[in-house]
Amino acid sequence: MSKKGKILVAMSGGIDSTVAAIMLHEQGYEVIGITMKTWDYASSGGSKKETGCCSLDSINDAREVSVRMGFHHFIVDIREEFGDFVINNFVDEYLAGRTPNPCVLCNTHIKWSALLKRADALDCEFIATGHYAMVNELNHRKFITKSKDMAKDQSYVLWGLTQECLQRSIFPIGEMTKPEVRQLAYNMGYESLSKKAESYEICFVPDNDYRGFLKRRVPELEHNLVGGNFVDPEGNILGKHSGYPFYTIGQRKGLGMAFGSPKFVVEIIPHTNTVVLGDINDLVRNGMQVSKLNLMKYEHLPQNLETVTQIRYNDAGSLSVLNMNGTDTVDVEFLSNVKGVAPGQSAVFYEGDDVVGGGIIMSSSLSELMNNTN
Repeated sequence: MSKKGKILVAMSGGIDSTVAAIMLHEQGYEVIGITMKTWDYASSGGSKKETGCCSLDSINDAREVSVRMGFHHFIVDIREEFGDFVINNFVDEYLAGRTPNPCVLCNTHIKWSALLKRADALDCEFIATGHYAMVNELNHRKFITKSKDMAKDQSYVLWGLTQECLQRSIFPIGEMTKPEVRQLAYNMGYESLSKKAESYEICFVPDNDYRGFLKRRVPELEHNLVGGNFVDPEGNILGKHSGYPFYTIGQRKGLGMAFGSPKFVVEIIPHTNTVVLGDINDLVRNGMQVSKLNLMKYEHLPQNLETVTQIRYNDAGSLSVLNMNGTDTVDVEFLSNVKGVAPGQSAVFYEGDDVVGGGIIMSSSLSELMNNTN
């Protein structure tokens, strides 16, 4: 029996989760590796070779390391629960004119749930992943803190983790940089792993063509929504588009028309199949509403709390003031105007490097002006 107890480690086959598992093994934990099969690439209709965390090669890589290090490894098929929740939400959000972030939902509602369930079954006290983040504690509450490597920090996609999840979660590489992780893998004798490329694709859209995925998933989209109007912010018709779900806030390229000056998608109105185009300044917002909240650092949000709010992954963040509006919505006032607020994306609130909490962006200030556009 290990002095530090049993820990279940999510192993994708990539360098980060592999190094995390090896580190914990060498620290004296009784490591059990688990690889989760979330998606069957063949059913996606993509045109490229299978890659990423669900590929057979990645699963084999994870198993090979486990055998070499002498700890148990399991493969768990969670495709059904993943598809029912994450993929259906992905499609539904685009049909609602919003831009979803499936990786957040997968982490907080699928992967951690699956990990905790298996950890309990295997009598593991802790779970671990290869995320670049750290867990801290204040007033008996756990919260995520940004990793040492700001270029790789993944705190943004972990805002939805509950206190139950955080109490049992360990991120072994959170205090390391990516070059340090690669060097450690090399020093441990995993030369090929140390040079392994990373995948930034959504696992079920491996060719990065989300429009093609939507068309394959909902074939009638391509026929029923073609011919909606592009309009300007005043409602003047500028041309026809190929269906509102195929556009995202801030998009400039791929509009299918030339306008003489750069135009950006500034609003999507599903019920009239309308896409509003404007100039770069039309993307500016001075605030937003965020719902489906998960608070980490505080049990209750302090009034007029000043934070840095990040509205997309790799966003630098903007100074803002937060105030609750009801029980599950927060009003966010930006202290300087922000461009490209996209309903459906995650908003994450930071105090320094600490995650206060996060939620889903719901507001869109042009909607009321355009409700009667046809």
